[in-house]
Amino acid sequence: MQRAPEYWRNQRIYLQLIGSKCKDCGKVYFPPRQYCSNCGSRNLEEYKLPEKGKLLAWTIVRSPSREFEEYAPYVLGYIELDDGTRIIAQITDVELNELKSGMRLRAVIRKGFVEEDSGIIRYIYKFVPEE
Repeated sequence: MQRAPEYWRNQRIYLQLIGSKCKDCGKVYFPPRQYCSNCGSRNLEEYKLPEKGKLLAWTIVRSPSREFEEYAPYVLGYIELDDGTRIIAQITDVELNELKSGMRLRAVIRKGFVEEDSGIIRYIYKFVPEE
C-alpha cells in the first residue's frame, strides 16, 4: 500500500510546469509574467512547458537557505527545456561525477520543504536523469 505522499507524487496530473506565452510575439517565460519584455504586450496566456530538457550548466549549493538545509549539498541546474525555455531547478537522483553538459533530464515532483509555522509539506518540481 502506498503512503499518501507517494501516491500524490506519482500522479502525473500534478506535474505541470506552467509559464506564460505572449500571444503577440510568441515569447515564452518561466516563471509566468504579466507582460512581455520582448514586445511590451500584456496579451499573455498560460503555457504548459515541456517536462523534459537538457542540462546546460550546474552548481553545487553548500550553504542554502534554512528551508533547504537538510538537502545540502545539492545540485542546481540550468536546464533548457525541449521548447527552448531555460529554467533553474534542483537536480536529484544523480551522482556528481555523472553530471555532464547536454545530459537529458525530466521533471518530477518531490518534497521541497516543510513550512515552519504550519508543518505543511510543500512539493516542488525537480529534475532527474531521463530513463
